[in-house]
Amino acid sequence: MDAGTPSTDSARPDPRPRPLDVRWIHGSPSAKHNTDPDIQVHAHDEHTVVLRQNMAIDYEAPFLFLLFGQTRAVLIDTGATASAEFFPLRRVVDELVATWLARHPRDGYHLLVLHTHPHGDHIAGDGQFADRPDTTVVGADLATAWKYFGFDEDPGAVARVDLGGGRVLECLATPGHHQAAVTFYDPWSGFLLTGDTVYPGRLYIQDWAAFSRSVDRLIEFCTLRPVTHVLGCHIEMTTEPGMDYPIRTTYQPNEPPLEMTTGHLHEIRAALDELGDRPRRRAYPRFVICPDD
Repeated sequence: MDAGTPSTDSARPDPRPRPLDVRWIHGSPSAKHNTDPDIQVHAHDEHTVVLRQNMAIDYEAPFLFLLFGQTRAVLIDTGATASAEFFPLRRVVDELVATWLARHPRDGYHLLVLHTHPHGDHIAGDGQFADRPDTTVVGADLATAWKYFGFDEDPGAVARVDLGGGRVLECLATPGHHQAAVTFYDPWSGFLLTGDTVYPGRLYIQDWAAFSRSVDRLIEFCTLRPVTHVLGCHIEMTTEPGMDYPIRTTYQPNEPPLEMTTGHLHEIRAALDELGDRPRRRAYPRFVICPDD
């Protein structure tokens, strides 16, 4: 077994929080002066990579996550652009996997592609992996994803995705932003990956009651697990509390950090209580509640 690779012995049951310590690419004043890479790659640790799509390619600039285990890696979400010419996600992922395998050689290494939900800015790159060997792409639509995780039979279950060597993701159905939304908890890093359910931006709520239940579930879930960071898939806020960038902004020089905390889950819960049964837009320091009418 490789030293330092997630394993039954080395997987961290109590991950220590540490900052992401990265300045994310955040667009340019004009496309002419854009020098950012198509995809920013940040290695949080040896086995955990955070990716961000360039705003010049798509204003959504989503974050993606690549997690390595002993027997397979998982890519969570595939970004907002289908074309490999403009958004070379497959090439970047292949390079990252090859580099990881050079340090941790093994045969038959598999890639699993999962999603936080099926909105276009999270699934557009799926086609780049359709013909990739040793790869499984699980559709993000409700029927396909729910069957894969077993949520079709028990929506309250905690599904487990084993990456090998003791790195086992815990997956929860968290509808509200979208009926098929999924949240992933990674005990190795302590990351709670919340997609568009929780992030520093506009929390678009499709189903108010379901969203409230999902926030309650996440709060309860986190009381039993060490969460280092709550990581969504976008940054839309500015560093000025309560102020978000306009929709379709492609230059965000004053972004706050991507990472949030479990305390922000309680702030969202308090905001929902404050708004009561009258869903409406209201800004808070790190997020904006936005009913998706």
